[in-house]
Amino acid sequence: MAGANRLNWPRRGSIQFWPRKRAHRPLPRIRSWAVQEAPKLLGYVGYKAGMTHVQFTDTRPNTLTKNMTVTFPVTIVECPSLLPVSLSFYKKTIHGPSRIAEVFAEKLDKSIKRPKNQQKEPNVAEYDEVRLKIMTQPKMASFGKKNHEMLEIPVSGPKEQALAYAKQLLTKEIKASEIFKEGQFVDIHSVTKGHGFQGTVKRFGVKIRQHKSEKTKRGVGTLGPWTPKRVRWSVAQPGKMGFHTRTEYNKHIIKIDNKPENINPKGGLSRYGQVKNEYLLIKGSVAGVKKRTIILTESVRVKQRPQPLALTYIHKESQQ
Repeated sequence: MAGANRLNWPRRGSIQFWPRKRAHRPLPRIRSWAVQEAPKLLGYVGYKAGMTHVQFTDTRPNTLTKNMTVTFPVTIVECPSLLPVSLSFYKKTIHGPSRIAEVFAEKLDKSIKRPKNQQKEPNVAEYDEVRLKIMTQPKMASFGKKNHEMLEIPVSGPKEQALAYAKQLLTKEIKASEIFKEGQFVDIHSVTKGHGFQGTVKRFGVKIRQHKSEKTKRGVGTLGPWTPKRVRWSVAQPGKMGFHTRTEYNKHIIKIDNKPENINPKGGLSRYGQVKNEYLLIKGSVAGVKKRTIILTESVRVKQRPQPLALTYIHKESQQ
């Protein structure tokens, strides 16, 4: 048999994400939000500051590390307060949600121009969803970013309760500690690090061919058969790599703190600077480079209960 002695390998590179295309902007796009019964703002915006590691004494009864000191890495996400801009009211249609009205806050940042024709708040029967438009304040951080981001975050709950809750948020600055709690699991949306144009070896992990190979070593052996006369989409080829919008589910919030001196090393975090605002410690890594915008949302795949941990040590990473 001709195929009996043929060698087989697993395919090179994941085809889990398709199309393999880059994000349009560093601010990630969110396609679905969690559904909750209580009135609550379903997300928050922060900036990735760096990583460090922490320790805690495991007091959980059913773990292999019971009563032992556990060390694991964490990501620092700085969360300056958010400024409310307006309330947007949406009506569900066959083509998707359609905005029918927008009511602006009484006090707006000087960079936002208030429209001349103010819209009135619709009746409860006229809309199906309320969203709060917020503006970030990167100027409060220390990494030198000037341009702010603006996005709409839905408010959960029944329409009347959601509207009353949204009106309260419209009159004040919003802090991360008002939205999330320690031990909570959240989803993190971010844009990964960009690598530019790369070949098939780095982009897909294709094995380098021997030195006597025809034409090239760092490439695939064949693009496919003669018939059909086309290259399939699953064949590894060079192209742009990285800068993709990605979502990580059920990331653990280890700590929420408003005392930056607990994590700021002497001289500040490498390639970021001093943390000046509230910050979150997220267990594990977070996609993206330092200073990148991170959006944290309520978990859409709730599988675990909140697990607060009592930290005993937080390492202050030095610039050296």
